[in-house]
Amino acid sequence: MTGRAITRFDRPAPGRVRSVGSSAQRIPAAVVVVAAIAAALLALPVVALLGKAIVDGALAGALANDAIVAALTLSLLTTAVSLVITVVLGTPLAFVLARRRFPGSPLVEAIVDLPIVLPPSVAGLALLLAVGRRGLLGEPLGALGVELPFTTAAVILAQTFVSAPFYIRAARAGFLGVDADLEDAARVDGGDEWAVVRRITLPLAGAALASGLVLSWARAMGEFGATIMFAGNVQGLTQTLPLMVYSEFQSSLDASVAAAAILVLAALGVLVAVRIVHWRTAFAISSVS
Repeated sequence: MTGRAITRFDRPAPGRVRSVGSSAQRIPAAVVVVAAIAAALLALPVVALLGKAIVDGALAGALANDAIVAALTLSLLTTAVSLVITVVLGTPLAFVLARRRFPGSPLVEAIVDLPIVLPPSVAGLALLLAVGRRGLLGEPLGALGVELPFTTAAVILAQTFVSAPFYIRAARAGFLGVDADLEDAARVDGGDEWAVVRRITLPLAGAALASGLVLSWARAMGEFGATIMFAGNVQGLTQTLPLMVYSEFQSSLDASVAAAAILVLAALGVLVAVRIVHWRTAFAISSVS
């Protein structure tokens, strides 16, 4: 009897749509005030930064600053390469973690998530100790004539290290959300495993993969700590846009503000793109149902 009552009240009657407005009116005024204060506190720094960049003309003149253009170009190139590496290496890893349980899989999942919670400076130091000249792989790499620290390749490696977990987590969730019955039906129809993955699994997990890509790119674009520890801050070689903000802050506030404003606009664009992907997915699901 109790279960029926819960089901009855939890499930809306056919043809009835729950009113969002009536639900919002029941929120206590004090909660609304606190929520507005929290939103204002989060928005104020961003508004102040963009406002100063626009009013002072720093944002408009950003593309005329050769140092900013060089840093932006390097950021776009390195993040593009890091994104390709993330997809090539991260997609199979996410697929295995989603579809197979093996001894040590919880440990692998923890290792994948670890760069998300590591302080950026610790991530940079870890990279130095791993592939630096005196690191674990330093001598073998040196024998091959490969030196990673304080090069553009070091920037790419640092960006990949800190950003790949965002894509892997999203891809794993996407693969977990694919209906196994659809994959089995494709196998029954004669499709081999590669055909099933290519035609069923990847398209159905596409929204999650796209969201993970966007978030991973945004994290790589904003990477600072690991990059400056492992790659240094050499203009034209390792100075990405976040490092440009830090460098110019000590000499030219306008250039620092302009570079920071570009980063903020890029981050906003990423967040909007992620939400558009989710909206389209939700619309597609509701259309099917």
